[in-house]
Amino acid sequence: MDHTWILAQADINEAPARIGSEPMTSEGEATVVVPDSNNVPPVDSAKRPVSPLMQFLPLILIFVVIYMFMLRGPRKQQQKHKQMVQALSKNDRVRTIGGILGTVVDVRGDEVTLKVDETNNTKIRISTSAIGKNLSQEGKD
Repeated sequence: MDHTWILAQADINEAPARIGSEPMTSEGEATVVVPDSNNVPPVDSAKRPVSPLMQFLPLILIFVVIYMFMLRGPRKQQQKHKQMVQALSKNDRVRTIGGILGTVVDVRGDEVTLKVDETNNTKIRISTSAIGKNLSQEGKD
C-alpha cells in the first residue's frame, strides 16, 4: 500500500505533523517524490496553443449563415418588390396580396388606383405595398 489516509485520530500526541496523500515509509514519515528531469516527455510542437481567431471561427461562420438566410434574403425580396412597383404603368394587370385582380388606372406616390369591375366601372385605391404580383410582366419574365 503506497498511500496512507488518516480518517480519524484518537490521540493528538501520535498525530503526524501533516495529513496528506504522499507515500509513507515504514517509520510513518512522508516521502516526497520529485520527478526526474530525464523522464519528462518532450513537448509536442503540434500541441501549440490555438489562436483566438481559430477559436471563434465556428461562431463567425454561424453568423455569416444567419446573415445570408435571415437578413439578405428578405432584403432582396423587398428590393425586387420595390422595382416591380416602380415599373407599374397604366393598364397593367395586377394581383393584390388579398387576391383582388385589377387593372392599374393611376399611380400616385404610394397609392395605386385599380379598376376591379369593367361592367360597373368599380375602382379601388390601395397602397403600393398591397400589390403582390404584376400579371402583365409575368409573360415577359
